[in-house]
Amino acid sequence: MAFVRRKGKAFFLVHNVRRGGKVQQIHLARLGMRARITDDVVRQVAKKHPFVELNWKALREQLNGQLSQQMELADPNSPAIQGLVGTLRALNLDLADLFPPLLKFSESPVVAQELLVQLRLLQSTIQVKLDQFDRGRGRFGSTSQAASQVLLGR
Repeated sequence: MAFVRRKGKAFFLVHNVRRGGKVQQIHLARLGMRARITDDVVRQVAKKHPFVELNWKALREQLNGQLSQQMELADPNSPAIQGLVGTLRALNLDLADLFPPLLKFSESPVVAQELLVQLRLLQSTIQVKLDQFDRGRGRFGSTSQAASQVLLGR
């Protein structure tokens, strides 16, 4: 029986097996603080533990349930919100320090190309999320207006 376990701030994929009348826990994968069961995780677990059969759909649903309980969006002081805001601030600062001429002088064109692909993906994701917040304005009040006023210093 496999399940997702949270230990501290990190998530783990574990499996219980019975050996000699006792239950032992096998750690299949460390999912980290931002737990996701990706195709890469599935491949690694299948390669490392080929005889363990897992219901990946059920595990993903269990993980999504745990993550939704973890995100306390109504409380601005919740650790989840504070962490998200901190991550967004750090990302903004890192992106502000990135200049296109640095990409031209990169030793590896593959690195520059990957960075551009990831920036475009980030742009798309941000646009989708902004659209979702704008659509739900009734639920979030004037969040977009308040945020833009803060950003513009009004």
